This record gives sequence, C-alpha cells and structure tokens, in this order.
Amino acid sequence: MPGPIQSIERAAAVLRLLARGSGRMGVGEIAAALGLAKPTAHGILRTLQGVGFVDQDPVSGKYQLGSDLSGLGGGLLDANELRSRAINRADALAARSGESVRIATPHDGGVAVVHHVFRPDNTEQALEVGEILPAHATALGKVLLAYDAELAAAVRGHDLPALTHRTLTTGPALGRALTEVRRTGWAGDIGEYRAAEASIAAPIRGRGGLVVGAIAITGPVDRLCDAQLRFRPALVAQVRDAAHAVSRDLGGAQ
Repeated sequence: MPGPIQSIERAAAVLRLLARGSGRMGVGEIAAALGLAKPTAHGILRTLQGVGFVDQDPVSGKYQLGSDLSGLGGGLLDANELRSRAINRADALAARSGESVRIATPHDGGVAVVHHVFRPDNTEQALEVGEILPAHATALGKVLLAYDAELAAAVRGHDLPALTHRTLTTGPALGRALTEVRRTGWAGDIGEYRAAEASIAAPIRGRGGLVVGAIAITGPVDRLCDAQLRFRPALVAQVRDAAHAVSRDLGGAQ
C-alpha cells in the first residue's frame, strides 16, 4: 500500500495555515511557520494559486485563501486529541527529566495549558490544566509565537507587561528571540514568567509540518541551567526528542 505523499501534506498545511490566519501572509512567513525552505513554500503557493486555492495580492505579494476555499476549516488540532496522542510521551519526559511537563496550544492572545504532568518527586503541586500563560514570557509561548502568525499578530497589538525583571517587554527583543527559536527549533525562558523558574519548550507538528502545540519542561533555574545560566544540553535534547516523538505520532515528522 503506497504511503502518504509529502508534497500534498505540505500543501494541505499551507491551506490550513492560511485558513486560521487573520490576514495575508508572505512566502517567508509561511515558510517559517511550516519549517520549509522558501523556494519549496513558493513552489507550493504558485501551484495552489494556479488551481485557484490561494490568491496573491498584486500590491503586497502576500497570499490568502482563494474565494472558493474561504470556508475551509481551521488548522488547529483539537486540544483533547492532542492531549490523548501526547500523554504517554509527556509522562516519559517527566520521568526522564525529573521536571514537570506542560503541553499548550494558542488561545486568545496567550497559550492554554491542555496537559500537565506533575514533577515525579512526590512534592505538593497544583494542576495547571486550563491555565492561560503569557505568550511573550514563557518558553511555550515563544515556540507558538515563532510559528503562529495569528498569535504573533495578537501579541503585537498589545503591550508586553513585565512580570519579572527578565521579561522581554519590547517588540524588537521579542522578535530576536523568535528568530532564534526558528533557527534552533526550541525556546527557553529563565525567570521571565516566575523569577526562580526556568522552562524549555519545543514545537509539536501535525501533518504537513503545521505547528499544532508545544511541549515544555519547567523547574527551578539551578536544575535546568548551569552556573552561567546556560540551559543544560541534555535537557534541551530530551524536550526536542519528546516533541519530535509526538509530532511523529501525529504524522508531522518523517
């Protein structure tokens, strides 16, 4: 039985990305959101334009859904489905890292925790499922901002409040951080949301490479970082491996 055709999956991801967005998107934005090379994204867009599935604005050069597809459904995976598909990987990550694990999705300009695994040390902890985290001040939020143009647009339209003295509060600073997320494939925050807490997050991708969520570990700064406040490479690798495993289960990683 023949396997899935990657080019079709990628084209579907482009359509979902445009469907859930709030405006037109450029080739570079689409390529960054889906983890594609710009020539690859451009070729997909030109093909979709040729069959009438997307339109290109003649002035800005940006793309949007074609009129025949204006009712195409959103691209986000249902939160319950994401949780059910990721639960075993999240449990394994908590056991391996010794830290709490959260999975989150975009929600109304922030990020919503849809799954939370307690730190496996039997200390008293509070369940955080349903909590809305600030996108600009958390590793989970930075991952989702880096790959979700609609969430990024919502955040750009508001002030960035300082939650600690380390919170990024300017657009340029946050923009540089998101560029680094796209370059490395993961995000971190050290005392940006809570002063003594650090977090490491990586994107979860669905079919075609569309980012549908993020997974992170969170714990005390001195456990996630060394004395020079550099994230411990072994923990970064564990988070990225878990994200890749969930993505593979969802059909989003080859």
